[in-house]
Amino acid sequence: MRVAIRDLTYQLGRSLEGLVSTVTDPFTDSVVRLGVTGLSRAGKTVFITGLVANLLDRGRMPQLRAEAARRIEAAYLQPQPDDTIPRFDFEGHLAALTGDDPHWPESTRAVSELRLSFRVKPAGLLAGVKGSQTVHLDIVDYPGEWLLDLALLDKTYADWAEDALIRMAKRPEGREFLAIARAEDASHPFEEGRAQALAAGFTTYLQDARAAGWSDCTPGRFLLPGELAGSPVLTFAPLPQPAATPRGCLWQEMDRRYEAYKAKVVKPFFRAHFARIDRQIVLVDVLGALHAGPRALEDLRQTMAEILSAFRPGRNGFLSEILLGRRVEKILFAATKADHLHQSQHAALTAITEGLVRDARDRAAFSGAEVAALSLAGLRATVEETVERDGTTLDMVRGRLLATGKQAAMYPGELPGDPARLLSPARQGADRWLDADFALMGFAPARLNLRPGEGPPHIRLDRAAEFLIGDRL
Repeated sequence: MRVAIRDLTYQLGRSLEGLVSTVTDPFTDSVVRLGVTGLSRAGKTVFITGLVANLLDRGRMPQLRAEAARRIEAAYLQPQPDDTIPRFDFEGHLAALTGDDPHWPESTRAVSELRLSFRVKPAGLLAGVKGSQTVHLDIVDYPGEWLLDLALLDKTYADWAEDALIRMAKRPEGREFLAIARAEDASHPFEEGRAQALAAGFTTYLQDARAAGWSDCTPGRFLLPGELAGSPVLTFAPLPQPAATPRGCLWQEMDRRYEAYKAKVVKPFFRAHFARIDRQIVLVDVLGALHAGPRALEDLRQTMAEILSAFRPGRNGFLSEILLGRRVEKILFAATKADHLHQSQHAALTAITEGLVRDARDRAAFSGAEVAALSLAGLRATVEETVERDGTTLDMVRGRLLATGKQAAMYPGELPGDPARLLSPARQGADRWLDADFALMGFAPARLNLRPGEGPPHIRLDRAAEFLIGDRL
């Protein structure tokens, strides 16, 4: 009863908030909330830093139409509206990327936020009669691993445990924990020490699976626990269901903690952040999945479908309740690290990305969201060069190696023009690519000499910005 009253109060509050917004919006500054997410190593921190730096100094943003029309009079950082969310450390990350010893900044570990404000001259018929207006861009950075947890809301502990064990059986990294789980009798009385050992073993598996290139590694907070590390809400693991589950047994306590995770971790995250996001970009490490092999690419495809389900509130009753008619208006899927390829292969990388999200994209488009895909680099760390080898012309990229600091050129392999040549064997469960292997080197940021008015070099940040916020500028 108490939960029902709380939920009803929240829904009434959201309805009132929407009514007040409708009445007062014409008299207030425009606000766009942009969600930025992606799985580990997709480059969220670098993307946000490069985007903000290039929106402040727009010399490298020709595809942003408001800038090309000289309607952006000024851009500046302001205090964010949410006092309880950590501020995205833009200055620290930019210093890491552009200093005398450039290096990649620390990756996303939790939710953070940054407000970038624009003073914009109006366009069209209002240009001569209306003064400049202020548009606030609130960037919300959050781990993609947390977004995947939405799928847990539709699953019982028994359903989730069965799915997790099946997935584990297909991954070499899961063999050790799978043997432990199958040997466990979950009908025995619960013991805290045993639960902690099982949770620790399961967490180790998730960490190993993520390092090996697998995308679906839920629950997300096991990988990024933050202040919840060591708490009972993160002390459970998937186990085979026993024939009997007596009161006080291990299975029942695992079930209870799984439900607590959904109620006290997953739902509050979506309630606090998703109800207010207008635009969304999902960063995807497609090259990393290609390098890991066909099964990793298929795992990424399925993961993209799960991620996009978060933006289809009709699928989940909980989301329908908290959004109350709101929806994400635009979603951009972006393949990162485009600077690891010569520009002659960027179209193929974009086509593969579109193929990965095709099923999920069709569902989102059906629900009214505008969806697009492209390839980009938040910071360009390489230069292009073409060389002749054994009578063959190779389009390569050159950069400073992350491991040694020495300059090296890389030819990653030829991406097929038809993405089906990769997606089909991936769906069929192939163990390796038949035609070629795809190399991947780790490049460090290059030392930069920026001219006044220019942000750091990038690939297609201007096109991404135009799609995501161009209409609001």
